[in-house]
Amino acid sequence: MAFMGFYCATSDAQPDTLPSVQGTLPHFIQEPEDAYIVKSNPIKLRCRAAPALQIFFKCNGEWVHQNEHFSQEYKDLNTGLKVREVMINVSRQQVEDFHGPEDYWCLCVAWSHLGTSKSRKATVRIAYLRKNFEQDPQGKEVPINGMIVLHCRPPEGVPVAEVEWLKNEELVSSLTDDNIDTRADHNLIINEARLSDSGNYTCLASNIVAKRRSATATVIVFVNGGWSLWTEWSPCNVPCGRGVQKRSRTCTNPAPLNGGAFCEGMSVQKITCNALCMDSTNDVALYSGLGAGIIAVAILVVAVMLYRKNHSEYGVDVIDSSALTGGFQSFNFKTTRQGNPLLLNSSMQPDLTVGRTYSTPLCFQDSTDKDLFDPLPDIKVKVQSSFMVSLGVAERAEFHAKAPAETFPRDLSRDYCSTMDRRKKGLLTLNGPLSTAKEQLRTTGVFGHPGGRLVVPNTGVSLLVPHGAVAENMSWEMYMVINQGEASVQTLEGCEILLGPEVMYGPPGLDLFCPVAMTIAHCAEVDAENWNIQLKRKTQDSKWEEVMSVEEESTSCYCLMDSSSCHLLLDQPGSYALVGEPLTQAAVKRLKLAVFGSMEASSMNYSLRVYCVDDTPHAFQGVVAAEKTRGGQLLEEPKMLPFRANTFSLQVSIQDVPQFLWSIKPFTTCQEFSFPQVWCSNQQPLHCAFSLERYSPATAHLSCKISVRQVKGHEQILQVYTAVAETEKESVPFFMQTDCTITSQTGPKAFKIPLSIRQRICATFDTANAKGKDWQLLAQKLHLDRNLGYFAKQQSPSAVILSLWEARHQDTADLDSLASALEEIGKIHSKSSPKDQEEPESDFNHIHAGTLCGTDKLTSEKTEDSAPEYTG
Repeated sequence: MAFMGFYCATSDAQPDTLPSVQGTLPHFIQEPEDAYIVKSNPIKLRCRAAPALQIFFKCNGEWVHQNEHFSQEYKDLNTGLKVREVMINVSRQQVEDFHGPEDYWCLCVAWSHLGTSKSRKATVRIAYLRKNFEQDPQGKEVPINGMIVLHCRPPEGVPVAEVEWLKNEELVSSLTDDNIDTRADHNLIINEARLSDSGNYTCLASNIVAKRRSATATVIVFVNGGWSLWTEWSPCNVPCGRGVQKRSRTCTNPAPLNGGAFCEGMSVQKITCNALCMDSTNDVALYSGLGAGIIAVAILVVAVMLYRKNHSEYGVDVIDSSALTGGFQSFNFKTTRQGNPLLLNSSMQPDLTVGRTYSTPLCFQDSTDKDLFDPLPDIKVKVQSSFMVSLGVAERAEFHAKAPAETFPRDLSRDYCSTMDRRKKGLLTLNGPLSTAKEQLRTTGVFGHPGGRLVVPNTGVSLLVPHGAVAENMSWEMYMVINQGEASVQTLEGCEILLGPEVMYGPPGLDLFCPVAMTIAHCAEVDAENWNIQLKRKTQDSKWEEVMSVEEESTSCYCLMDSSSCHLLLDQPGSYALVGEPLTQAAVKRLKLAVFGSMEASSMNYSLRVYCVDDTPHAFQGVVAAEKTRGGQLLEEPKMLPFRANTFSLQVSIQDVPQFLWSIKPFTTCQEFSFPQVWCSNQQPLHCAFSLERYSPATAHLSCKISVRQVKGHEQILQVYTAVAETEKESVPFFMQTDCTITSQTGPKAFKIPLSIRQRICATFDTANAKGKDWQLLAQKLHLDRNLGYFAKQQSPSAVILSLWEARHQDTADLDSLASALEEIGKIHSKSSPKDQEEPESDFNHIHAGTLCGTDKLTSEKTEDSAPEYTG
């Protein structure tokens, strides 16, 4: 064809004119449009023009070869003109190979008898969407009617990503809610917060390549409490003389919600009142009775003093046992023969060799406990649960009465927390056993390339060193220590308490290729609404710094909270502790209750000791160690008591003692721990004792009940039935574990998963494939699919996931859960990819715990960082 010959002869030169023929210039019916190449799929550019003899594409200033054009021609029935359509393909390689000052572009040139026309330029770009958000939304706590602004800056991408917001996985739309604005630079704005706006918000960015989800931001809309109106003053509580009137109000206008601040101030007010006495005959009777009572008391006091003077060998020794009871005093009654058991002689010197111990909440060790009592004008009462106060012998036993606190301050900065702070700095110690010795619980082991496990027996604390963490031909002597010092708890802030022991592992400078997995038992009933639980690390100046909150995502470490244990993935040696701060009164920590018994020095007396300790194996081990030294026996299986952060005390009482066989001292059947003593025990066991005396040596058994209850809380009953004679006793074993003496394991025997299976799992899941069997799916099926960003930065995400699984299942005896997860993955992909059924399925579908065996070398070395930052 003449034109084609001209085109070929002139190569890149475009003819400015053609032979003039009657007609019109070409008109473009369709021009090429901007396009994006997704992954490796080429794009098509089209042009249509009429009338047109020829149409050719020109890209980046150069003509596209005629062999790369696909053209067709047809006649427009409406105009009678010939319409020509031309198409070319543009590949990813062509775009990547172009290095010009602007984007890759193409246009069309059409010829007719009258001349030429050019189309618009169409750009061709490679589409991508990076993985990481430039700014993730952050969680907020907002008062009701306040403004909520959640910021989101999506990942860089071509084309620019569009942003949507999800609330609790449902799409948020400003079109259906005038209170919400999602148009302001990708941010989510809620003008006036409502309770219904509380939830988990996620920023969703998407373009033609992929969708990305931001970290989840938790929004809590709270309501601060407000006081109701005061009630009317009550009538005077006495018919005659001086009495008390009171009025009350409640924190219900409104009631605090979602962790809102509780009302400040008093819920009850009291004033004195004077009721007129009208009947003079009643006055005479009243004063006559009072006079007679005073005379009788005077005679009794004189008799007691004379009796004490003539029987000075009877008396009372007061010993300071605050180290055992966390602020209680114990009273030692030394009786050498039958006499009045209520007589006390405070002038005698302490005798710590023999006697009966009665632990009662009498002597507060600092002035903070006086804050628990609110002044009532001119009226003094005696603390009912205090033995010596009831006898009227201790001056400091008289306090003014106050109604128990009904509220718990949300900001944790008022009297409640200040009381606990001062207790931390005074009485309470970190992880203190009953004995005064501060020896460390320490275990060591030498680990090489095969890895292994360190265990501190009977403490719920262990350390897993994965296979391959230590370089080949190297070894490290590693240790793990449970700190039992006194200083750590003093550096905690506000209302923070230890939920488990402080654990240190080392040595410093330890250089490993992957994180270790540490397991620490804890005593919290985990609930994000009621607890703020953090992992903290001790700095060089012995202060605590926050590593992460267990509810937040972090790339520095990983924290998995189970019901009774916390599993940590750590890169840096040091001292770590799990610390909790209660957010509401519903926060619960578990207490373990145990009752021990032993004969006293006198063969007629038997001592029951009741322990209330944080429900962790390590804390209970302190009790066991103390009881072994005194020959105590566990009389009942330990029980768990949920202890709420409602500021109410813990009461321990003995019940159903056979009255004709055993006697117990008056005023000691019910004893009490204050709320700060229990809540801030920080692994320090608390105990109280009941001393019983049998009337006859023939009494060979003791049966009774021990009730442990929190005021306005839960109660547990410990049933005691034990033989008193030494030859007949059968104690309950302290620990049930069969391997409680194993401290170190190395090599394959330390792991549940054989090495060969571990290697095959890592090789399969560390690299994404067409079937989607990547490590994220493995994490999902093993229920470890939160904080995926931590796994993503690891050299072998699958290996780290399996280490966490090992730590979590170290006490189970089989691999059923892992085998089931792998089998489920295989079934999913066999259903979703029917065309691949001829290919051999993964051997993981047939894994059984009894047939697993191990080999020797880790094969997967692919890294997350080797993948491109964008998907195209």
